[in-house]
Amino acid sequence: MDQDFLDILQQHTAGNPMNSSIRWTYLKPREIVSELLKKGYSVSRNIVRYLLKKHEYVKRKAQKNITMGGHPDRNAQFENITQLKQDYLDAGNPVISMDTKKKALLGTFYRNGSLYTQAAIQTNDHDFPSSATGSVIPHGFYDLKRNTGYITLGTSHDTSEFACDSLFQWWVNEGIIHYPKAKSLLILCNGGGSNSSRHYIFKEDLQKTANALGLEIRIAHYPPYTSKYNPIEHRFFPHVTRACEGVVFDSVETVKTLISRTSTSKGLTTIVHILDKIYETGRKYAADFKEIMPIVFDTHLPKWNYRAIPQE
Repeated sequence: MDQDFLDILQQHTAGNPMNSSIRWTYLKPREIVSELLKKGYSVSRNIVRYLLKKHEYVKRKAQKNITMGGHPDRNAQFENITQLKQDYLDAGNPVISMDTKKKALLGTFYRNGSLYTQAAIQTNDHDFPSSATGSVIPHGFYDLKRNTGYITLGTSHDTSEFACDSLFQWWVNEGIIHYPKAKSLLILCNGGGSNSSRHYIFKEDLQKTANALGLEIRIAHYPPYTSKYNPIEHRFFPHVTRACEGVVFDSVETVKTLISRTSTSKGLTTIVHILDKIYETGRKYAADFKEIMPIVFDTHLPKWNYRAIPQE
């Protein structure tokens, strides 16, 4: 039966084009039972599962670990970020990681996950935006030294102005309390989105924020295709997702309550703030900003590393 089992799998097996030693079958245990029955074997699904395990076929999920692209300065920027983090932490200055989670619709919409309930939760069978009562955009910061998360819930659009307003809120509500002697703030962020390394509108809004706070803000962008290494992506956001699993987002207040529960046994805590402000999309930076901007670019990899120094 062992050989017949392997013959059945051989006929219904695919492989990894990048690694010939990795193979998988798309047959379900019940289908293998049927195929074995055709060969004269009457076995249960448990026996099939045993045979699968015996021949090292284990049920697994695919993992998103193959980098889709590269950049010649990738490693140099990683080394630069490592050094910057250490310098800031040694000096007692804050290091925060920044990113925005996916926009979510508010209303009776299905959400992944399960809950303990006394009856099934009923949701709409389609997620039409026209049926939503609004939307929520969670913009997050993760404090590397203090292992704390801060989420600003926007109800408009994910723009550079929203990202910088979120930064302002974090500093006045958390940053200045825990880092009263800070001389500079290091922000680790991805290269796209509302804090894109290519957009001057973000740099203009960042400069305005530095002026308002009276604090130098240093930006270090992760290279293209490396956003998964941004600390917020694996130290904070997965826990936020788990805290919200299965619960219907019927209002911004509900989302705030859920995300506020985000914590871990290793001490992660979360603070949530609602920013109910309308943001304009498609804004352009001032006509003369590129010529007179006070943004200071590093001599090493300037497109990813620069500082906004407060102006009087």
